[in-house]
Amino acid sequence: MRLISVIADQWLGLCRRPPVVRTMQTGIDFGQEPVLSGQPAGSGGGWGSIRRGIGAALSGMRTLNRNRQLLWFALLAGLALACNVLYYAAIQYLGWNLQISLDSRIGSYALEFTVEFATMFFLVYLLAALVISISSGSGRTASFFQGLIMAKKFQKSLARWSFVLALAGMLLFYAWFYFFYWLPPEFRFLNAFGPFSFVTSTITQFPFNWTLDWDMLTELPGYGGRSLLLWIYPYGLSDALPMIGINILLLILTPFVVPHIVLEHKNVRESVAGSFALLKKTWAGGAVCALFLAAIVVGVFLAHLLVQAASGIVDPYNTVTFHPPVTWITLALLYNIALLIVAFVVATVGGIAVLDLYRSAQTGLMPESAGAEPVP
Repeated sequence: MRLISVIADQWLGLCRRPPVVRTMQTGIDFGQEPVLSGQPAGSGGGWGSIRRGIGAALSGMRTLNRNRQLLWFALLAGLALACNVLYYAAIQYLGWNLQISLDSRIGSYALEFTVEFATMFFLVYLLAALVISISSGSGRTASFFQGLIMAKKFQKSLARWSFVLALAGMLLFYAWFYFFYWLPPEFRFLNAFGPFSFVTSTITQFPFNWTLDWDMLTELPGYGGRSLLLWIYPYGLSDALPMIGINILLLILTPFVVPHIVLEHKNVRESVAGSFALLKKTWAGGAVCALFLAAIVVGVFLAHLLVQAASGIVDPYNTVTFHPPVTWITLALLYNIALLIVAFVVATVGGIAVLDLYRSAQTGLMPESAGAEPVP
């Protein structure tokens, strides 16, 4: 990670001479912040936006490398999303095993909204704690658990923002779902872009379906039937992933709302307005940062094609009676674990980069921690 940062500094021009600056006391508790003289905050296109976006991502990597306690953010966020998957697994179990259908009841939407609100509140609260833990202290990050405690004073505003995100997420999901559901027959080929088609077709393939037979993995000896694991994976996961993807997209599109709430002490309306105002100044750098981090996750995800090519195993429909040997099953399990670790670590880096982009939009400077030395 350090080598990547050094190479990027040399080739992308991140280590440039400091510009002429003047100091200005900001409303954030960062002390004296430098701003560029004669240059609007966060402005600059072309290579400037690329340097700013990649610089924020590399800054996040360096901050995480020297403060690995921030990985608690990744772990706790993973637990929140795991609980979301368990909810969808429970719905599948009730519908198929116990024949308790909730699809036609208005209460099912209220229950789903409650779960989504709880998930979003947990994620937003963790992001607030991450921002506070990094921004508090001079030169050093505070404990992540200290950030969790300090974020309590903003829990009402964070809850209101989580409510807005959960509501927007559900509306977007069902608009997406019913758009493809009501397609006329001549346009059914567009279902490949529906909320479940890609997830379902991918999750049934090796190495995600590492045994090529769900019953082989989830049937308990002596139980006489399928275990509850089947409803968690793949059914619960495949149902939860589209909504999780929408929630993450909403957080990416509104990156500066949480920093405004916890650092500027603004309410939700003021934070949303302030977030979009800053986003206009630094949207290009933010997009580059998001694409840079997404490329890492996508690269690891596409590695499953190499596993398929090396093993000659693709999907259970072409290998009805074939089960992969133990070596390939083990490799598939390790790959899935590695993919999850990379995804959540990159999400943590993204949360840290949000603060760097926020400071950059406020001051007009490159993320200052991009060239900082690790704190001993």
